[in-house]
Amino acid sequence: MKLERPILVGGLGLSFSLWILQNMHHSMVQMGELGLFSLVAVGGGLWLFKQNRGKNASDIFDGMAVNRVRVEEAIALTEVIINQLATEVENHPALGTLREQVNQLFFELDRQEIKLAVTGGKSVGKTTLIQVLQKNFASVKFNETAPLFVEAAEKSDNLAEVNQSDFILFLTNGDLTDSEFQSLQQLKAANQPAMVVFNKQDQYLPDERQSVLLSLKQRMQGNVVATAVSPLPTKVRKHQEDGSVQEWMEQPAPDIQQLTQHLFEIVAQQRQQLVWTTTMRKAKLLKADAKIVLNGVRCDRATPIIEQYQWIAAAAAFANPVPALDILATAAINAQMVMDLGGIYQQKFSLEQAQTVAGAMGSLMLKLGLVELSTKAVSTVLKSNAVTFVAGGVVQGVSAAYLTRVAGLSLIEYFEQQEIALNSEGGFNLDKLRQTLQNVFVQNQQIGVLQGFVKQGVKRLLPEASQGKIIASETVA
Repeated sequence: MKLERPILVGGLGLSFSLWILQNMHHSMVQMGELGLFSLVAVGGGLWLFKQNRGKNASDIFDGMAVNRVRVEEAIALTEVIINQLATEVENHPALGTLREQVNQLFFELDRQEIKLAVTGGKSVGKTTLIQVLQKNFASVKFNETAPLFVEAAEKSDNLAEVNQSDFILFLTNGDLTDSEFQSLQQLKAANQPAMVVFNKQDQYLPDERQSVLLSLKQRMQGNVVATAVSPLPTKVRKHQEDGSVQEWMEQPAPDIQQLTQHLFEIVAQQRQQLVWTTTMRKAKLLKADAKIVLNGVRCDRATPIIEQYQWIAAAAAFANPVPALDILATAAINAQMVMDLGGIYQQKFSLEQAQTVAGAMGSLMLKLGLVELSTKAVSTVLKSNAVTFVAGGVVQGVSAAYLTRVAGLSLIEYFEQQEIALNSEGGFNLDKLRQTLQNVFVQNQQIGVLQGFVKQGVKRLLPEASQGKIIASETVA
């Protein structure tokens, strides 16, 4: 095969209680079991009081607050990726939509209306709560999500509704289930301000109600309110002067005073903060979408380059077989491919840097045992097709191609995880590269993928007569 460029081959509450116990050791000896547990309970209660002291309903960001400058910087980073896409593909069909969305983010910064989503499982009172709250909050747009914990097809729609909201009211009719708790943790991880609403509290006995409320506050660090949006009717009895008794069912008024008070505080004190937080979240999501499009374009350009070098490596190894442990010299990625792929992903490498990267990848492949594993896997596939008469050269050639492909795909995945760095010098994080190599290797060890690759390699390396023998052997088998 004629090469136009040099191929430089390289290696492809409790602590508070314990304090009391320690300092009162001698006194505790005199205490019975009941006294011991009472003291622990008091200590735990004081610890909870300390954690919740000074924390009001409007303190909802838990250190996640953002400001306008940070939001504008996030939007600017999103524009960088969109502009890079326009540079690489001038008329890409996604450009119009992406630019329209990024322009909308600037208008979002000064939005006055608060978007509040009411979510939760089935039959927790979402619709009724919105109907009651709408009478008191003219500047808030309420949106009811579809019930959570439903079929997977509906989950993406729920997520989209939540991402567009400034604040979340998460309704539950009792203590949190594991699914509910995980959903709340995901909201927190996404920097989504939320409050848990313990609805239908009137359906519990007073002791049970307090127990559920305490459990919720402990798990959610106090960011919980209790309501009875549609209380159960109560029987009213009236004794008349003539001794007769009249009875009727009366519908109590909704018990939402605590919730409305907290919402008034939040809207009054943190309206702008809520809008900025939502805009920041939207900017990050749009940036991720833009990067997916850009990486798709680059992957389409990078794939033919990987295929070119994998067959170059295969031909070199097939023509000059080397011992199994030295197959790294012809099988791992070469410096020229590092430079070519780096150019596509805006990761600039000098020739010396590319050689260093190639050597580092080859060393990682050897240490991870990928060279030996790939050789064994290719040999197994070839033997299953009765290609034993050419096993030596073919194994070396196909293994070299396979390792080169794994190295190239690993580079693509690694580059896709990097931020846009125009005209930057390439620098590698070997820990991330190691993990990427392992992941890509495992993905390409699937028997169907490996068999198809081996067949391509044999077709390129062997004469047509030998290929006919392989096909015949497969037919007999």
